[in-house]
Amino acid sequence: MRKHKNKIIAGVVIAIVLAFVFWYGGDAPGLRGWTPEHRDSTKIEQKAETEQKMDEISVKYTDDIATEQSRPKNADNTPMTPSEKEALAERIASESNVKVVQDGDKEYSKINGMEISSATGKDKYMTDPVPEGKPLPIEPQDAVISDKKFTCTLSVRCDTIIENITWLDKEKVKLVPNDGVIFEEKTVTFYEGESVFNLLLREMKRNKIHLEFENVPIYNSAYIEGISNFYEFDCGELSGWMYKVNGWFPNYGCSRYQLKPGDKVEWVYTCDLGVDVGGYYAAKKN
Repeated sequence: MRKHKNKIIAGVVIAIVLAFVFWYGGDAPGLRGWTPEHRDSTKIEQKAETEQKMDEISVKYTDDIATEQSRPKNADNTPMTPSEKEALAERIASESNVKVVQDGDKEYSKINGMEISSATGKDKYMTDPVPEGKPLPIEPQDAVISDKKFTCTLSVRCDTIIENITWLDKEKVKLVPNDGVIFEEKTVTFYEGESVFNLLLREMKRNKIHLEFENVPIYNSAYIEGISNFYEFDCGELSGWMYKVNGWFPNYGCSRYQLKPGDKVEWVYTCDLGVDVGGYYAAKKN
């Protein structure tokens, strides 16, 4: 009888201990203010996506270090500062056969209607006077677009990336055309009053070529950030897109350059602030 009684007491003690443990550290819904979390597939996928992004960031960081190691350095193998890179670009320009874009002519610009501030020497959109004989900017809000059709030529190239392929983000190497031609030069149609930007936007969309831009109010123009998934800084700290019309690199945005019949419009990717495409001084002033 006593043994049976002891067993009952032991069972009760064990039950009390288990109940206490369950209450204090258990994971049952409702205990200690804990509420069940619905761990659905969405959260699991989100976690996996986050981990993947972290891996991508890690890989890109590693790639960026490798890219930086291939960029210009000083004699003591230290990375160049922005001012040292600019000095190097100036020296390269002076020692090469780079076509120098002539300085703007203030008198010519004023006579043709460009309002130049005496304080800044620029117009209200931070544009220097244009060289004599070159077209002055036409503000997009002042342009009158008609239904009259004209033609000009357009091309988009990134040859310089091929020459500096080690600077390019590794994941974009496969996107570079073998000949550097993104949009082969061809005759295209534009409407009277349209700008270089209007033309580029329409033709890239028509040919299903990626284009990304940003409207910059201070310059009253669109700024081309990327074409065919090649962006500024993708191939070096001095890289990005530039445009020229009839061999001249305008010192104002593409939204302000009004097209004329027969114009030759070229978009080129520079890896060296324009030195490698013949437009260094135009790039420096923008």
